Amino acid sequence: MSQMPQLSACPSCEEPLESGDLFCGACGYDLSAVPARPATSPGGVASAAGQPSGWPVAPETDSSDTPAPTHLPTDLPGTDSAGTELAQPEPDEYPLPAPEATAVPEAVPAPEAAADPRTAAPDPTPPGGTKLCVACRSGRVDPDGYCENCGHAQPRERDHMEQELDTVAAVSDRGLRHHRNEDAFAISAAALPDGSPAVVAIVCDGVSSATRPDEASLAASRAANESLQGALPRGTHPQQAMHDAILSAADAVNALADEPTSAREHSPHQNAPACTLVGAVVAGGLLVIGWVGDSRAYWVPDDRSGPTVRLTEDDSWAAQMVAAGLMNEAEAYADERAHAITGWLGADAYELEPHTASFKPDRAGVVVVCTDGLWNYAEAVDEMARAVPADAAVRPLHSAQVLVGHALDGGGHDNVTVAVVPFPYAPQGAGSA
Repeated sequence: MSQMPQLSACPSCEEPLESGDLFCGACGYDLSAVPARPATSPGGVASAAGQPSGWPVAPETDSSDTPAPTHLPTDLPGTDSAGTELAQPEPDEYPLPAPEATAVPEAVPAPEAAADPRTAAPDPTPPGGTKLCVACRSGRVDPDGYCENCGHAQPRERDHMEQELDTVAAVSDRGLRHHRNEDAFAISAAALPDGSPAVVAIVCDGVSSATRPDEASLAASRAANESLQGALPRGTHPQQAMHDAILSAADAVNALADEPTSAREHSPHQNAPACTLVGAVVAGGLLVIGWVGDSRAYWVPDDRSGPTVRLTEDDSWAAQMVAAGLMNEAEAYADERAHAITGWLGADAYELEPHTASFKPDRAGVVVVCTDGLWNYAEAVDEMARAVPADAAVRPLHSAQVLVGHALDGGGHDNVTVAVVPFPYAPQGAGSA
């Protein structure tokens, strides 16, 4: 039987012990489990309680900068749970696995750079009737209104319109301030019963304070043109044909107000669509003008030796003040009420009074048919004469473009539409054999 170690204090709670105590009287620690006092190590230093006698003793710490030696787990033989020494493996018995070689990925070819659509060459010969981009002039325009070549968004069809026939041309532009073009025009040519030509130009200006003014101007211009195309070849006098054409235009605009009751319930404050109209017919040596509202027609002689004349009188507050002798023209048109119209086409017009007039010019010239988007920048007849190019009779489209540019250069506050109609003067008896 082994002897109990002689302890002076409990190793657990340090309570003083008496000789022969088997348990600590304070904490109940089993004193028989305490190992015997270790022997003095070879170096003369006792080992710590519970540690193997062969554990290397760490050197004393000194104040020098020399680091203490490091002891590795392999410096001492290990033991299993029964205290038996473990056999040391041979150097290569448990070799560490070699790290797996990292596969070097094969080089992936760089993707080919996509061609820049802005510089890609378009098809050399697009099919006939293909709409081309207004920016690059070569790419096709897709159904969404964008160029397939440069991606440029195309203007809406009515933002800028041009049309040219042999004897008449017209240009319409949205202007610089309006969000849409509420003007419209129609130009055409017909033949009188004797085979002589007749030229038609209709210009309409939607009333912006009305509902759907752009639809009103388009409907009016088309209806008036169709009416004249039907009447002139039948031999109807051009002035009567113009009067009837204005009535047809009024009917077309009035029809736009015939909405379902349910539509008005959703927009109870809408008023009827409305527009103004001015038209010109050159046929059989006559110049016929018709109008309702404040769109105008000017006569400009080719040689400028004769006077430029305004052929229409506005249906406006200013014109009424001048006609009544209450103001002179300068005073009336300086008033903020000057452009308030007193006549228009539309279901809520007071009373439709188509104005028509016939003229027999004694020289060659052009008729300028326009909305107030132009004449606001060339109101006086001498201003209009200066704005019209000298070769307007032979280059009507170019002249219409120049006049629209004149309005845009002046500020472009409104939609602007201009038709230029040459009047070829033939003296009596000229051309006979």
